[in-house]
Amino acid sequence: MLTEKLPKPLLTVAGKPLIERLIEQLVAARYTELVINIAWQGKKIRDYLGDGSRWGASITWSDEGPSPLGTALGIRRALPLLGEQPFLLINSDVVSDIDFAALSSLQIETAHLLLVNNPDHNPGGDFVLNGGRLVSADGEPLTYAGCGVFQPALVENSAEVNLGPIILAAVVQGKMITAQHHSGSWLDVGTPARLQQANQWFDAGTNGMPPYSD
Repeated sequence: MLTEKLPKPLLTVAGKPLIERLIEQLVAARYTELVINIAWQGKKIRDYLGDGSRWGASITWSDEGPSPLGTALGIRRALPLLGEQPFLLINSDVVSDIDFAALSSLQIETAHLLLVNNPDHNPGGDFVLNGGRLVSADGEPLTYAGCGVFQPALVENSAEVNLGPIILAAVVQGKMITAQHHSGSWLDVGTPARLQQANQWFDAGTNGMPPYSD
């Protein structure tokens, strides 16, 4: 098992750890104040990245302990480090060509999510997109890309452990959660097969970016 002795963010794609590749993208988009959640084997990530100065970033660490707390609970623990303004949330096991710089200029009422075509490992999708916002009506769901911009209050005012139920509840309550369909490169590197696929993408891609595949 690849992650038995190495945390997933340190798995390498095209010779570079996933999380390092992501940090380079974020810094290029002028996100330099980073808060990173760590849990199991988090010390290895912390030792590798240090304070982030190698990439022109400043990293603050939020340690969940030996076991992950759940996507929402981990965010709530990190909220004192994030401040009162909307924050960009991105999973460290995603490789993509998401335009992070464009997300920084959005006006966010509650949250703004990036959605992608449903991959084989999530054929039922997560959220229904209609007219640039999430809706609770019937429709063809798309998959959450593990990337979005969030107002702190969305997570702070909920007791849910995971983020998905918080988003769904907000949609049912009629809160404005905008979203966009990302049709570029995206891959959730969640299995050895997808790690191999990511490496193949970068081998075949141009300018270091993988070709798109749903």
